Amino acid sequence: MEQSQETKDINDWLPITKSRNANWWYSAFHNVTAMVGAGVLGLPYAMSQLGWGPGVAVLVLSWIITLYTLWQMVEMHEIVPGKRFDRYHELGQHAFGEKLGLWVVVPQQLMVECGVCIVYMITGGNSIKKIHDTLCPNCKSIKTTYFIMIFASVHFVLSHLPSFNSIAGVSLAAAVMSLSYSTVAWTASVHKGVDPQVQYGPKASSTAGNVFNFFSALGNVAFAFAGHNVVLEIQATIPSTPEKPSKKPMWKGVFIAYVVVALCYLPVALIGYWVFGNNVEDNILISLQKPRWLIALANFFVVIHVIGSYQVFAMPVFDMLESFLVTKMKFKPSMLLRFLTRTSFVAFTLFIGITFPFFGGLLSFFGGFAFAPTSYFLPCVMWLVIYKPKKFGLSWWANWFCIIVGVLLMVLSPIGALKNIILQAKDFKFYS
Repeated sequence: MEQSQETKDINDWLPITKSRNANWWYSAFHNVTAMVGAGVLGLPYAMSQLGWGPGVAVLVLSWIITLYTLWQMVEMHEIVPGKRFDRYHELGQHAFGEKLGLWVVVPQQLMVECGVCIVYMITGGNSIKKIHDTLCPNCKSIKTTYFIMIFASVHFVLSHLPSFNSIAGVSLAAAVMSLSYSTVAWTASVHKGVDPQVQYGPKASSTAGNVFNFFSALGNVAFAFAGHNVVLEIQATIPSTPEKPSKKPMWKGVFIAYVVVALCYLPVALIGYWVFGNNVEDNILISLQKPRWLIALANFFVVIHVIGSYQVFAMPVFDMLESFLVTKMKFKPSMLLRFLTRTSFVAFTLFIGITFPFFGGLLSFFGGFAFAPTSYFLPCVMWLVIYKPKKFGLSWWANWFCIIVGVLLMVLSPIGALKNIILQAKDFKFYS
């Protein structure tokens, strides 16, 4: 019994399993915060690379596929009666075996979560810079590096909140903000009205260029639908009994979150593309220059949202690091240990963010390479392994369809992104 008591103590100390008293609206806004990333601002740009037909198809298809795989994750959380898979890799270990499960899930999940945190460091820094430049166009310009540092300073404080439920307030604010700036982005576009010179043709002059752009746009869309890495971790905060399993409130929250996602994504993507055509910037707020105060406000919303998102994605990383240090390295669970791990993680993301700020390209690279598996097809593979649905039945076909789409995404989008990264890196100066 002693071992399980020790495990229980460790679980009570770890950030994800520490408090289990959330309800469905917690799950709704944690999911909105995790899903509606700064990815939404890049959607009009992705549309301009995809064109009308494929663009709408890719958006709607991604929405359906990721909602389906999200439902699978929620169902699989308590597939073994009396046991809960509180983390993505625990489910992986159940499906693929102890050793293999870790190797399949953990590298990808870490890549996604660190990737998101780094991207958000840069997004946050850029948005603060944009606020500064919008409100004070004649001021001396300050390096982006310093703005990213300003943004990081918030996280050196916030990352010490102990558990998922204690960041609920931050997360709620972030979820509200994501709705706000999405709305600002599309209403300001409508207000501006369609440019008379607008063009919807392909962007690049050569066929090869268009194909590469098409691939990298797929990665950007995959990046926009990336809430899956923290789904089980969010569900772990909801209490569960055999009569009232956690999947009911969780699914309610997830579905509401997805409706919000549709309300954020579709208007921004379609109206943004409709107004600016293929001249749209890779962040739609940059395309909108006026009215000044509104753009500054929208960027402020982005900053608040990115602060919340960073925390939601960093929490599972803290959990992994802390559980590794405590269980494998046999450190004592203490305040100091937590302080050091978390501070060094924030410092690490800050360093990478300042060093390589051309993250537009890295966004679709990560999007394809790490998001496609965790959001589009890993849940389906686990579903096939665990439930073994009837061959050529509906479930079987649905899962294979998602797997094929996901694998295509994973292979194609990094190719397009790499080309863009190489182009951006050519003129790149360190710490500019």
